[in-house]
Parts: sequence; C-alpha cells; structure tokens
Amino acid sequence: MDTTVHETAIIDTGAKIGKGSRIWHWVHVCSGAKIGDNVSLGQNVFVGNKVSIGHQCKIQNNVSIYDNVTLEEGVFCGPSMVFTNVYNPRSLIDRKAEYRDTLIKKGATLGANCTIVCGVEVGKYAFVGAGSVVNKDVKPYALMVGVPAKQIGWMSEYGEKLDLPIQGKAKTTCPHTGRTYQLINDVLSTEGNIK
Repeated sequence: MDTTVHETAIIDTGAKIGKGSRIWHWVHVCSGAKIGDNVSLGQNVFVGNKVSIGHQCKIQNNVSIYDNVTLEEGVFCGPSMVFTNVYNPRSLIDRKAEYRDTLIKKGATLGANCTIVCGVEVGKYAFVGAGSVVNKDVKPYALMVGVPAKQIGWMSEYGEKLDLPIQGKAKTTCPHTGRTYQLINDVLSTEGNIK
C-alpha cells in the first residue's frame, strides 16, 4: 500500500516515511524524522527532526512532536495533546543542548489535550486521560488522570478499565479478549494472547 500525502503537507527531504502511512492537511515532517508503516498524521501535525514514530501510530489533529520524542508501535495521540522537550524554557536562553528524552511505549494512549512533560517514560498500554498533565514516569497499563496526573486504575490492552485495585494482589480476565491480568506488588502482568 502506498503512502498518501495531502498536497498541502510539507515533507522535508530526508524524512523516512513507512508504507501505507497517511499524511493529511498542513502537516510538516522535518528531514530527520523516522515514521513507521501505517501511521496516520492528522491535520496540522508537526514532526521534528529527532523524532521516531513506530508502526501503526495514530496522531490526531494539532499535535506537535518535538525533538527527542520517541513513540513505539501503536501509540495513540489524541487531538491537541502536547509534548515538551525543554523542562525550563526561556526565549532569551538557548537550551537545545538540554532537550530531555521522552519515550511513549507500545500501545499507550495519550488523551485529547493532555500534556507530557519532557523526560518521562509512559509505559506500554498506559492510558492518559484527556486534559491530564504527566510530569513523572507512568507504569505499564496504568490509568492516569488529573493535574498533575495520578493513577486511578489499570487499563487492558483492549482499552477498557480493569476491575483491579491500584495496589496489592489481584487477578482479572478481560471479557473482550479472554486475556488474564495479574497484579502483584503493584506491577501488572498479562497472560494469553490478545484476540
């Protein structure tokens, strides 16, 4: 499947874009960007030079992915969510040498209008609620909401809240996939393959 690029999009020479990706209106992809297969970049998306986007990511409208941000496979970025790459920016001080790395792991969801402060890792299949501000690392499968974001539960790979406490020891099965999730010592692990 060929890549689709809208006529208003700007793709700088050198950018690497995978097969089957769709790039919509007024997108700008810088020359050093690496974009995987079957990625969707919505209207008015910006992708910086030192950015890596994994296969099957969906970047909704009005998202800017600045240098030093890495999205693994299957990450969802909701409309108008925000990444930063400098912790203490000032217009009059050049801090490009101080960019902090941000890593969003496989399958994570970043809700509309949330903010991911630079230098954090969001664990695989974590779910950040709309409007939340993440300023510290997020555990895999964690459901995070608020300002600053706090964990209020756990999410399945299917994308629904699991019937588990935040801490302790417990086990549950996803009714949609049959996958079992087990919580031990505040770490969620899974058994079985997602259907």
